[in-house]
Amino acid sequence: MTQPLDVVTFGEAMMLLVAGQAGPLEAADSFYKRTAGAETNVAIGLARLGLKVGWASRLGQDSMGRFLLDSIQREGVDCSRVSLLAGGRTGMMFKGQVSDGSDPPIEYHRAGSAASQMGPADVDLAWLLAARHLHATGVFAAVSDTTYQLNLDTMKRMRQAGRTVSFDPNLRPTLWASRDAMRQGINALAAQAHWVLPGIEEGRLLTGYRQVSDIARFYLDQGASLVVVKLGPEGAYFDDGQQHGVVPACPVAQVVDTVGAGDGFAVGVISGLLAGLSPERAVARAAWIGARAVQVLGDTEGLPSLAQLQAAGY
Repeated sequence: MTQPLDVVTFGEAMMLLVAGQAGPLEAADSFYKRTAGAETNVAIGLARLGLKVGWASRLGQDSMGRFLLDSIQREGVDCSRVSLLAGGRTGMMFKGQVSDGSDPPIEYHRAGSAASQMGPADVDLAWLLAARHLHATGVFAAVSDTTYQLNLDTMKRMRQAGRTVSFDPNLRPTLWASRDAMRQGINALAAQAHWVLPGIEEGRLLTGYRQVSDIARFYLDQGASLVVVKLGPEGAYFDDGQQHGVVPACPVAQVVDTVGAGDGFAVGVISGLLAGLSPERAVARAAWIGARAVQVLGDTEGLPSLAQLQAAGY
């Protein structure tokens, strides 16, 4: 019998094509091939730190799907609940390069993908409930009505079973029918999570509050046991209902690509808390990993190994 997993996550992986030079995407004539997906970024990051991680999804039976499955399996992630759908489409995205530290231009091509057709009936409950922890994001929830129900159902089941659940809102407004629908949908998911990890602007949009302490209190009142609000270069604010404070960011010499930094941050918080670290120490680990993530082009190149984490003292 295989050992139960530490963490499971559900989500859509996409093939990422990163422009080989800075400038508008339409001017790029070469691209680097990478993996992309908020949930798979977190799964890969946790696996590199020695946790047993499972990712469940659906990919097209095409070259992109095979590339993604092979790449993620080679990171040590359990992909036994990933299926390749004959005739299905695998999502893909293009990402530009920037030279000024701003967010790079991104184009998604994911409509009608194999993963978007997943729903609660596709969940292996025994596999899910055997894990210690579930990580969910607002990205996969926004892909379709059925993926939203999958997220809500799995979060409820894990919470009812006494497992821990983390949630990164990771807002994608273009995937929602309206801002109000996004607020209601995301906050309903957050109410099922123990650890809620919004960015400061996400928190303001979702709660209507401006002050970081009020944003944290909103989610604590909904049932969270820890809220961590990412403040970018100012660090992160944490509040567990007993203690609160700000953990400073780790300075970097140059910001290369901001995409994936939030996923790296989630890796730090989840791995730290599952290892028994205090919220403050877990957030410090998260800030360090997030800083590594912004210094590389791809979404996962900056995610550290366990040896690198330990050498840095986190």
